[in-house]
This record gives sequence, structure tokens and C-alpha cells, in this order.
Amino acid sequence: MQEIIKELPIEGIKELKPVSGGDVNAAYHVITDKEDYFLLVQANASESFYTAEIVGLELFEEHGIRGPRVIAHGQAAGDAYLLLSYLEEGHQGSQAELGQLVAKLHQVSSPNGQFGFDYPYAGAAISFANQWTDSWRELFINERMDQLSQALLDQGLWSEDDMARYQEARQVMVEALDNHASQAVLVHGDLWAGNYMFLSDGAPALFDPSPLYGDREFDLGITTVFGGYTEEFYQAYSEILPLEDGYQLRLEFYRLYLFMIHLLKFGQIYAGSVKQSLNHILAEK
Repeated sequence: MQEIIKELPIEGIKELKPVSGGDVNAAYHVITDKEDYFLLVQANASESFYTAEIVGLELFEEHGIRGPRVIAHGQAAGDAYLLLSYLEEGHQGSQAELGQLVAKLHQVSSPNGQFGFDYPYAGAAISFANQWTDSWRELFINERMDQLSQALLDQGLWSEDDMARYQEARQVMVEALDNHASQAVLVHGDLWAGNYMFLSDGAPALFDPSPLYGDREFDLGITTVFGGYTEEFYQAYSEILPLEDGYQLRLEFYRLYLFMIHLLKFGQIYAGSVKQSLNHILAEK
């Protein structure tokens, strides 16, 4: 850690407080004489580990999405680091304003009209290339869900029967997405409730993005998994960007995605959630 501290473009560091809550990075609240910062450290990783997140946060700033600013990044002693401005958390805020903020994010169109991102998604359990494609179905199913299902099988977390059930559900997903006019917009990529906050002035902010240009329903599906979003959020969002027919089924695809990610990361505690989500999709067959 001392090697990283030497690299930081700040002076007068008084304290580094470990911050809990994430499962990918070591995180620290950096307190200095003048202002506070937030430091992320990924052990045994190259500087490129944070590239997609950095670009995502820079896109947030460019398009007026409240979030932390990138101060510095690099590698020291074999560990990657990312220094961000510190967001002072408040105690309450408006879920409607949060819905409006996410809708604003989802109005940022892909620069080339395609789905994907210039940089890969680097996760703790699996990575995805984010290569540019002409269809959301190809990016989501071929490049994410198929890779996830194979990883679960390879690591002994799925049986051949589980894979067969996935293949059945895959047919439902392919048909539904082929019949849905997806638009390539900027999505957060990991919009569970732990990745937003209300600031000391009550304004909502987003952080820790895993950005890509994808279907906006991808983010919305993730919001439904672990709670933290109220009806006020969805109503305010839909007043700006109404949801289209069939969205309830499509949101289940993204719930399944997140449950599969968690099964891969945390093991069989999520097996029941994956099974239940597959059952919901197969009921539409």
C-alpha cells in the first residue's frame, strides 16, 4: 500500500479507512488535510483493470450523470489503483429523481449505433469482451449468457441437465429479443442498489459502473433483484422512457443473468434463484 500512496497526486494524507461493501476491490476512504478521496485497489492486476470503469465515469461526467470524478489511476507494486473524488453520503433522497437520473443515462446513444464497448468487462469471476455487434441478442446471449452457462458447467456448478434447461430457456430469450427493437444506449451495467447513493444535498449519484452500450432494460432488470428501488423510481423513469410490451419477460432474462453471475461467484447459495428464474422463462415457452 505504501507504494501506491507514493504514486497518488495528493498531499497531507492523514488516514486511510478501509471501506466495506464490495466484493471485487479493496476500498479506502482517504482523508487529507484539504479534502477526501476514494481509493480502489485491485491486487495483482494491471492498470487496464480499471479502464472500462474510468471511461464509464468520464462518460457520466460528460453527459451530466452525477458520480465520482476520476483523479488518478495506475499500477504500483503489482497492484492496480483508481483514485476518485469522495462522495459525501446523505440520509435520504428522492427515488423519483433517481429514476430521472437513470432515464437520463439511458438517453445517451451509442456513438456508432452498435451494441458493445471499447473495453472489456473485467469481473471477479468472469470477464466479457464487450465486442461491438449489430444486435443486442448477439451481445447478451452469445457473448454473455452462453459464456456464463459454459463456465457454470466447467466449474461443476451446473449439471448437463441444468445446461439442457438453459438451452430451452435460451430459445425463449432468442425469440423474445429478436422480436424486440432494442436501442443501443449507455447502461450502467451493474445497477443494483449498492451502486447508487443519495448525497449530502439529497441528489442521487451513480458509481462503480461496468459500462456498455446495450438495451436499457438490462439495467432495469438488475434493479429488481436485490431491492432498494421503489415504485416511485419506476414510475418516474417510465414517464420519461415508457417500457414496451413484453418487458416483464425480458426483465427476467437480466435477473437470470445476475443470478448466474452470483452462482459463479458465490456458489450454490444462488442455485435456487437461478432455477426459479429459469422456470419463469420456461413458463413462456
